[in-house]
Amino acid sequence: MPRSRRRRPEPSRGDESLDRLIAGWKRTETKRGAEWTVQPLAGSQAVKDYVCPGCGRTVPAGTPHLVVWRADGVLGDAADLAARRHWHSHCWRIA
Repeated sequence: MPRSRRRRPEPSRGDESLDRLIAGWKRTETKRGAEWTVQPLAGSQAVKDYVCPGCGRTVPAGTPHLVVWRADGVLGDAADLAARRHWHSHCWRIA
C-alpha cells in the first residue's frame, strides 16, 4: 500500500509538555500564615529517595509526592527554590 503524501501537523512548541501534564500543576497554598508553592511530582519522575520533613520518614524513589517551597520568602526566588522540600502528600495535607 502506498504511503500518504499528506504532511502531518507538527506539535506546537508552545504547548505544555506531557511530563508537566502527568505531574500536575503548580499551585500556591497558604499554611501557617505563609504562602507556599506546591508542585505534585509523579512517581515516574521521582528518581531519588527524600526525607519528608513532616514525618521524618523516607519518600522512596518512584513514589508520587509533593515538592514544596516558600512562595513569599524574603531572600528571593532562587533561595526559596533551593530550600524546597519533598513531602508525602498526606503529611503536607495535615501539616
